[in-house]
Amino acid sequence: MIITRTPFRVTLGGGGTDLPSYYSEHGGFIFSFTLNKYMYLSVKKAFADDLIRVKYNESETVSSLKELKHDIARASLKKLGLSKGIEIASMADIPSGSGLGSSSTYTVGLLSALHNLKRDFISMQNLAEEACEIEIDILKKPMGKQDPYLATFGGFLIMEIDKDGQVKVSNAKVRI
Repeated sequence: MIITRTPFRVTLGGGGTDLPSYYSEHGGFIFSFTLNKYMYLSVKKAFADDLIRVKYNESETVSSLKELKHDIARASLKKLGLSKGIEIASMADIPSGSGLGSSSTYTVGLLSALHNLKRDFISMQNLAEEACEIEIDILKKPMGKQDPYLATFGGFLIMEIDKDGQVKVSNAKVRI
């Protein structure tokens, strides 16, 4: 069983500059931090059958990915070539719809767990980009890059986004 713990985020400045419509013309700059509040995901191979089980605020048991209603779980499993015999469960310190990036927190935690289950190494940069690809490109969610990047890297962060969409992440040097 693989268990991940992924943080929620708060934006301090630059919200909206992470949207492709903005950064493709001007570049983007985000200053944010993550909370000590988390989403926990567990992923394991099913040992009794080939069904797909996903537990969140609902519980789904299906025999094929096409039947799975949870769009992020469906897209993530498909992207990583997992289509049967898997169990996913999630719990969080904060409810969904809180405005703290919960969908990306789920996506990053799930992708990390699935890569670990498959024993695939993935860099943090690639994990964040894979989460962006699933949410922005595949699922067409109206969002920018900050949520997946913050869920991946955590901490006090500065994100600089080039006009071509390349993201540079650095720790903010905050003095108290």
